[in-house]
Amino acid sequence: MNKESLAKVASGIVASNRGILAADESTPTMGKRLALIDQENTEENRRDFRQALFDTDGVEDYISGVILFEETLTQKAKDGTRLSNILESKGIYPGIKVDKGAHPMDSSPSEKLTKGLDGLYERCLEYYKQGARFAKWRAVITIGEGIPSDECIQANASALAKYAKACQDAELVPIVEPEVLMDGDHTIETCYEVSEKTLKTVFKELENEGVYLPGILLKPNMVISGSECKVQGDMMKVAEMTVKCLTESVPAEVPGIVFLSGGQSEVEATEHLNAMNKMGDHPWALSFSYGRALQQSALKTWNGQKDNLESTYAVFHHRAEMNSLACSGEYSSSLEI
Repeated sequence: MNKESLAKVASGIVASNRGILAADESTPTMGKRLALIDQENTEENRRDFRQALFDTDGVEDYISGVILFEETLTQKAKDGTRLSNILESKGIYPGIKVDKGAHPMDSSPSEKLTKGLDGLYERCLEYYKQGARFAKWRAVITIGEGIPSDECIQANASALAKYAKACQDAELVPIVEPEVLMDGDHTIETCYEVSEKTLKTVFKELENEGVYLPGILLKPNMVISGSECKVQGDMMKVAEMTVKCLTESVPAEVPGIVFLSGGQSEVEATEHLNAMNKMGDHPWALSFSYGRALQQSALKTWNGQKDNLESTYAVFHHRAEMNSLACSGEYSSSLEI
């Protein structure tokens, strides 16, 4: 484990008000995205849309890393250039999704445990050779009747810690992603309780595994009401409760927290991040690792048509810039186009 190198990449990803594009949708998930614009789920379509994002001129001013699906890490553009090389040429770190998905737990089928630890270290060594410099593993925590169970939180935290150690041993910066889902009718207070418990359990396990905290990034949910809750927390309540939860749970050695958008709209995700950064300095950089909240408008604009590329570049550039501004608390809804 090269601690200096890991810390340099981790802190570099969240430096200069930049963040991460999560473009690591699995092939079936990408199919759902493409279906929204009546496009077939072909390798060519997946590549062409992702390449449109990577080719956007000047996006490196706002995006420091891109999480890729395995297919994309070695995929080539029509001219033979590897997509990951396009990113590298702009000074953007390529990352890789390494988990094998969340599966129902044997003891509690309504809860999920993420798999993929078998052979992970060897895979990480190969991903590093292919150009990846960081990785991502997503754990899913569901709030519902009698859940999450302690067993589910503990099992996912343990897997996240083992993943993080394997990554660091292979010189990849691990993004640790324990996501408490928005699905459900739970209150923002319940989300807070579950998020705090989950994060504290995760960091205890990271310590047990000997994970080097300055060489990781945390990718948590924001503390937010369930999507079906009748009382939704306003922007400031989300910001204040999220920061309080992180302050109680996340050691200061962690260089950055890169939020997932978790089903929020593009503007909501930007507004919440901005509100947190307007609150003042925090021990860690607060940034973004958004998928849909960076891509949705760009996907609709692209619509599978080459003629729409220039418009797609403009839309994606704008969304990336808005989130970069939110990293310094300088975003305003008046800047939206």
